[in-house]
Amino acid sequence: MSTVTLTKDTFEKTILDGDIVLVDFWAEWCGPCKMFGPTYEKISEQYPNITFAKVDTEAEPELAGYFQIRSIPTLMAFKEQIGVFSQPGALPEDALIDLIGQIEGLDMDAVREEIENDAKDAEGDDHDHDHEHEHAGSDA
Repeated sequence: MSTVTLTKDTFEKTILDGDIVLVDFWAEWCGPCKMFGPTYEKISEQYPNITFAKVDTEAEPELAGYFQIRSIPTLMAFKEQIGVFSQPGALPEDALIDLIGQIEGLDMDAVREEIENDAKDAEGDDHDHDHEHEHAGSDA
């Protein structure tokens, strides 16, 4: 599968429809983006089960802003609709292949559990703040 171009109108559907979706945020004027593009395209041909997408940050400033893209290229990865990776910089071919292997191997039940626990911890920070100090003081 070759790469697909995403817009604000197609981004969400692409993430929802794909099991694994890689997204390259790039721009035409960006030298490192131009160097990474052929590698990204080549690797996309080796993984037909993965969606390799591209977002032109000049054409889609709303998407770039939403994802707080500050440096390009930036590669993001989604698995089962959950963002599991985001890093600026062009990856060499072997690093991209290694990253794909790590994403394929992710235990998404564990990832969802971690997200849920992080959300509970964030709630606990707001609601149980005084309670935590009581326990800390009573142990001394």
